[in-house]
Amino acid sequence: MTNERNRKLGMLTHISSLPGKYGVGDMGDSANEFIDFLSDAGCLVWQFLPTGPTSSVMGHSPYSSPSAFAGNISLISPDLLVDWGLLSKSETKSMEEPPSKQVDFDKIYRKKLKMLYGAYVTFRRDDAYKTRFKELSDEFWNFCVREAYWLEDYSLYCVLRDLSGDLPWYKWQIEYRTRDWSVLDSLKSEPDVAHKLDFCRFSQFIFFRQFEIMSQLCHDKGITLVSDMPLYVAHDSAEVWGRQDLFKLDEDGMPACVAGVPPDYFSETGQRWGNPIYKWDKMRDNGYYWWLGRFRHALLNVDMMRIDHFRGLVGYWEIPADEDTAVNGKWERGPGRDLFHAIKFCFADDNGKMPFIAEDLGVITEDVTNVMKEFGLPGMKVLHFAFSEGMPSNPYIPHHHIENCVVYAGTHDNNTTAGWWKDSAASEEKENFLRYTGSKKTDANKVREQMLNMVISSVADLAVITPQDVLGLGSEARVNTPSTTEGNWAWRLESLDGLKAQAESIREMAIVYDRLNEPEEEKEGGVCDAV
Repeated sequence: MTNERNRKLGMLTHISSLPGKYGVGDMGDSANEFIDFLSDAGCLVWQFLPTGPTSSVMGHSPYSSPSAFAGNISLISPDLLVDWGLLSKSETKSMEEPPSKQVDFDKIYRKKLKMLYGAYVTFRRDDAYKTRFKELSDEFWNFCVREAYWLEDYSLYCVLRDLSGDLPWYKWQIEYRTRDWSVLDSLKSEPDVAHKLDFCRFSQFIFFRQFEIMSQLCHDKGITLVSDMPLYVAHDSAEVWGRQDLFKLDEDGMPACVAGVPPDYFSETGQRWGNPIYKWDKMRDNGYYWWLGRFRHALLNVDMMRIDHFRGLVGYWEIPADEDTAVNGKWERGPGRDLFHAIKFCFADDNGKMPFIAEDLGVITEDVTNVMKEFGLPGMKVLHFAFSEGMPSNPYIPHHHIENCVVYAGTHDNNTTAGWWKDSAASEEKENFLRYTGSKKTDANKVREQMLNMVISSVADLAVITPQDVLGLGSEARVNTPSTTEGNWAWRLESLDGLKAQAESIREMAIVYDRLNEPEEEKEGGVCDAV
């Protein structure tokens, strides 16, 4: 029997959360070992978080990046640079770190930056790029030409930030802040500045060359890559500095209004994110060029993108910049169908299907669901939200799932399932869970077993699980707690041994619930045990 609907099982974990000998997961051996595990476990989808640069100012959140296009150099593999002849093994040996459950992002960034500079010096020393690295040099040149539409602004932004004492762009001297090209062109011709610009371009080239190799390995094993795209960009980012005309800013470069969400059940004052608001009318007038370029770039090495805060493309909450909370914001219309017609023209396949998942969590109005239905965009079902008041009619409860959606127990913003049961679930949610599963009494381990079965058995075309839930980890393994600024994003696996031990059980669940195409004669046994 074949899987005619192409039901799939996937796993959500960020690259930085993978184990490895350099203190953070990377796109070399870390990713290769994980991809092999996914293949063995029958997980044909790997979903990870945004891969852009992070900053200590924003708590290293991948959703608050100084660039919507650039890659995070901390994810670069030192071993691949050795393979390419840009580093020696002795140079990478000193970078090794003992196994750890947490990433020290600042420390790792400093090490990776120093490593990359060493590789860059090797590349340029004695004109090696013309001889020994001629093929690599040609690739670098082509990359710079192809990606110039974002790479030049990003490189210059990084250099100017360095020259300005690491201040955000809106605090730079006026010639830098307002992009006075009579000053900037002269600055770029200075040897030291030109050298720094070239190194920044080289670093991004290395990132995306490794990303492409990792992506190809996934495709060779039949694994689909899914990444995240934050809807908004950080105020202090290369994109806002480079295209100030596309954002609602005042004459000093400060936001006239900011993004967020209104007060709701979870927060009496709503959430004030602080991101600048897009000038959608200006973007429409130029055919959404910036957005189409962003999507094109994002899809170079992944197969699908999850659009975070999707509803903001249909209607968004706009807050006056001088307000301390989101209470006095107002709803404004987003580009909606107009934008998605442009996206569909550029990115839809022959069947009209687009490579996007809509993050439609929270309060979603009819206009948002209508756009999703019209363009066939799958939404999300999160089981941790399914057992609150009104459970029988809750849209996240399994009996209300639909085929065209993605189901999770929890995402990167949720606790682990064991942690949810022990530390986060309200008494009513626990009672409803027991009612739904027909259990009289249970513990956190049994709950996560039942939750995994609910996820994988769902009618949803794509079911996504996490390493934390497979391993039964608690709140200590939570990735992010929304509205908090400390202790997030740093969790990582110390090794893959625990996951590898569960690979056969996960694969059997994928087979039982029709999420893996395997010949009938290869199937053994009956109903599987829970992972």
